[in-house]
Amino acid sequence: MRLPIVISAGLLIFLGLNTPVMPKSPVRVAQSSEITNSKSKQLTTNPQLKQLRINHRLWRQQKINNYRYTLSNSCFCIPEARGPVVIEVRNGRTTSITSVNTGQPVANPEFFQTYNTVPKLFHLIRNTISNGNEQSELAVEYNPELGYPTQINIGNLAADAGIFTTIENLQKIR
Repeated sequence: MRLPIVISAGLLIFLGLNTPVMPKSPVRVAQSSEITNSKSKQLTTNPQLKQLRINHRLWRQQKINNYRYTLSNSCFCIPEARGPVVIEVRNGRTTSITSVNTGQPVANPEFFQTYNTVPKLFHLIRNTISNGNEQSELAVEYNPELGYPTQINIGNLAADAGIFTTIENLQKIR
């Protein structure tokens, strides 16, 4: 009965004596230029920003100005803002946003204003990266051939504070 106690005490003493002592580094207040330089360095080395740039360049190289795609949002928001909707773009401008369920134009196209062209999707991703903080999670998937985003997950849906956007069925149109 005493053996487990003796072994436990021996382990505690052993571990306690072998724990490295970490000296505290002196507290240093960063200057505003250091903060700016630090943030710009983070942005230039940010892997998400690198992926964004690569895929945005790939999209621009396609020179697709007339297209349509289906967009769906998963969020804790009103059903009208979720879709799915078909967004049609001609000459780089949104010409229609139609509900997949009814086949009719949506009543509130402003709900999809942030998502109604592929360049706006790239802008949304860039802004999320640039303004990112610890609460702003971001995960993006891109189409490997055309470069446009196919999934954008911003925030945390489990905490009722996020939005998961899916872009599918992108088609070039004449």
